[in-house]
Amino acid sequence: MTIAGMPTAVSASQASTAFSVAMLSKSLDTASSTGDQIVNMIDAAAMERSVNPAVGSNFDTYI
Repeated sequence: MTIAGMPTAVSASQASTAFSVAMLSKSLDTASSTGDQIVNMIDAAAMERSVNPAVGSNFDTYI
């Protein structure tokens, strides 16, 4: 690598690093949102069980 090519290589490396950080940030946001939705679903299920405890506890099967 020549000295003239160094700024281009450094710039490309910085762009790659910035892209990787942005993608990781987006992945963390998505995981956080998914986790919040799962917690809300669990809370909703717990609320339904407290209002109507018989729902979902038994089911009939026929063979």
